[in-house]
Amino acid sequence: MTKHHFTVVLEREAEGGFHAFCPALKGCHSEGETVDEAVSNVREAIEVYLESLAARGEPIPVEDLLIKPVEVAI
Repeated sequence: MTKHHFTVVLEREAEGGFHAFCPALKGCHSEGETVDEAVSNVREAIEVYLESLAARGEPIPVEDLLIKPVEVAI
């Protein structure tokens, strides 16, 4: 079994809970009431996403993500 590492972004939802997504895997999103639940749910979504790619013979994307803070004055 090959292990893959992906960055996951968590955003607080206005109504509570968290939205979680993986930028390297387009359309791979989940949610949860807590950070731990959101991470667990998005991990499962990533696994299903990768299994789907493998079943279709498609390559697993290589994460090429650059995170850079930007200062803005208003």
